[in-house]
Amino acid sequence: MPPIHLKTAPGLTASESADVSDTVAVMLARLKTGREEAANDYARRLDNWSGEVVVTAEQIAEATSKTSDELKEALIYAHDNIKKFAELQRASIADVSMEIRPGLTAGQKMLPVSAAGCYVPGGRYAHIASALMTIATAKAAGVPHVTACAPPRGDTIDAPTLYAMNLAGADTILTLGGVQGIAAMAYGLFGAPASDVLAGPGNAYVAEAKRQLFGPLGIDMFAGPTDVLILADKSADPARVALDLIGQAEHGPTSPCWLVTDSDAFAREVLRLIPETIAMLPEENAQAAQASWAAMGEVIVCDNPEEMVAESDRFAPEHLHVQCENLPWWLENLGAYGSLFLGVKTTVAFGDKAAGPNHVLPTSGAARYTGGLSVHKFMKTVTWQEVTDEALPGLAHATSVISRAEGMVGHALTAEVRLHDLTTPPKKVAG
Repeated sequence: MPPIHLKTAPGLTASESADVSDTVAVMLARLKTGREEAANDYARRLDNWSGEVVVTAEQIAEATSKTSDELKEALIYAHDNIKKFAELQRASIADVSMEIRPGLTAGQKMLPVSAAGCYVPGGRYAHIASALMTIATAKAAGVPHVTACAPPRGDTIDAPTLYAMNLAGADTILTLGGVQGIAAMAYGLFGAPASDVLAGPGNAYVAEAKRQLFGPLGIDMFAGPTDVLILADKSADPARVALDLIGQAEHGPTSPCWLVTDSDAFAREVLRLIPETIAMLPEENAQAAQASWAAMGEVIVCDNPEEMVAESDRFAPEHLHVQCENLPWWLENLGAYGSLFLGVKTTVAFGDKAAGPNHVLPTSGAARYTGGLSVHKFMKTVTWQEVTDEALPGLAHATSVISRAEGMVGHALTAEVRLHDLTTPPKKVAG
């Protein structure tokens, strides 16, 4: 029997807003030529910001003093976990080499990019943890210079966010949001080096700016609205599952929240509990969660765990939370997710804020082919090779034959002349 949908997601009505792609293209073109002047103009018009863009040491000190000791301790705890996990990832990749055959040695080197740009979003909520996730990961990869930017909230960047950006190791911090912030990091404005890689979540304009800049520079991923899928069986607590769904739904009306279970009774109890769970939130959060659940929430009942796995892999969720018995089985069989949260004690919020693995993750089904932000995004795998006389005969012959078969005579000649050099060394210029 195919899965049964107890609640489907009607989705959102089409927006009549201006074309994001065209707006971003115009802005980037102006920012590329107008540089700092254009960035300052957009900051004044879009963010009501006319102060200095480059954050000073005095502003960082003030932000530190305004951040409570409790929050600083929590951020230091989270940064330590994020940094350790990123360093573990870095240690898992290494320079290697091997003698493929006598006289032919090849290898790879792992090199960090020279400069990275990390965007820290603003909006409905302060995204303090995002500063740690992007900046600390770039620094763990060995990036020499990390520029970070965030939109102003009032007189400057939100104090705890600025504290976190400095804690994570940002070398230059810019008070800029939106397309102008992305462009400043990409083009090397305000004295910062031009970024080789851009990372960090943001709104539709930020995501589109990164998409349009991709190619000449790298980006972490093409990101859409955040999503969560919970796999739960009858052993799970329906009240806990309802809370975990709504906890993520407060991101707002574009964020999908899915429940997949093999128990019809469990699914119906979760549905019954959703309204009272939403009512637990403050009014603004509750409105966002209600909008998300109404437009993007789904509840699906399957016949067995294997069918649940198939449904989950079809969604390829950003966050996948398993609240089922036999957790090792799920870890072994699930194959498409951004980050996996195993067991009732492992809430998605832990990963979002402080556990260590990165919270910048693939959305909109992209987890079918990619993982989340890691040190790998800030590094290049480059290769090298070296040939001695022992390998030359076989290698030059194979290259010559293949090149001539392709019609690439010049390639063949470069191989053949080196074979000739074995018996007749090339002439050297005197002196």
